[in-house]
Amino acid sequence: MKSGRLLARIGQYALVLWAAATLNFALPHLSQGDPIVYLYGENGDLAPELLEELRANYGLDRPILEQYGAFWADLVRGDLGTSVEFNRPVVDILLDYLPWTVALAAVSILLAFLIGNLLGAWAAWRRGTRRDAGAVVAVLLVDAMPAFWIGMILVAVFAVQLGVFPSYGAAAIDGRGIGWFADVAARMVLPVATMVVATLGGFFLLARAAMVTVLDEPFVRLARAKGLSERRIVLRHAWRNALLPVYTNVTLAVGALLSGSVVVETVFAYPGIGRLMFNAVTARDYPLLQGGFLVITVGIVAANVLADLTYPILDPRVRPEQRASGVAVP
Repeated sequence: MKSGRLLARIGQYALVLWAAATLNFALPHLSQGDPIVYLYGENGDLAPELLEELRANYGLDRPILEQYGAFWADLVRGDLGTSVEFNRPVVDILLDYLPWTVALAAVSILLAFLIGNLLGAWAAWRRGTRRDAGAVVAVLLVDAMPAFWIGMILVAVFAVQLGVFPSYGAAAIDGRGIGWFADVAARMVLPVATMVVATLGGFFLLARAAMVTVLDEPFVRLARAKGLSERRIVLRHAWRNALLPVYTNVTLAVGALLSGSVVVETVFAYPGIGRLMFNAVTARDYPLLQGGFLVITVGIVAANVLADLTYPILDPRVRPEQRASGVAVP
């Protein structure tokens, strides 16, 4: 049963990756315009013969099915092609930009998870009060704001008016010393704050709902009957159990942050995958678009795989053997 379930999950993820890669290949080809003409011959500077040679070099002169077969053959070999705009291997370009997005997303998810859980637990502890209602309304209002609007507000206040943090780029100092690290950290503050505020609402509302449910559980009523303080009940017992449902939201946040990084990284001129994809769209750079979207897809699937593997460790009640035997795990 356990091996069958594992094989089924592997098959599901393989199907998702196949579908995503196929759509990844098809969507750029559905857009209007020839990338070779757009980049090299839009003003009539190049002869038609040279344009045809460039199309042949990038494989754009072949039938669509032949391009699809070549796409999969190259993908298996780890070859994502050559960027039309940069004339460099797509893999090398992605490796230059990927670490910045990974760092941005990782810090943002960690902070949004911690802050959202703490605020949600506090609101649930105060449920039914004005503070709880005010917190819910405030979070809903902020959650309705677009990410680019949040970023522009933070830039206007903390970069333009107060001059506390830089408003663009990732590093202005060469090297890997303390000065470089401090500069990178300072330039990450506003992008991270934007992504945390943009994703905080989901963590807060889910944590609040989970905490409200846990506070009505029998073991909490038993703890109250024993005379334990509300603070100890919330921090030592209820909060740990309420964390589990919120943990599953991390995988959704990974997808939201990776897709939302296009907006945030463009606003802050941050050299990540999101801004790279935006530039690739404007240049109609098909190989770079395909490689970038594939990396994002693999990242989202990897986050789901990690959640599937770790959630049974955190909550033994969802393990197949426990469900099959009907044994309750304390």
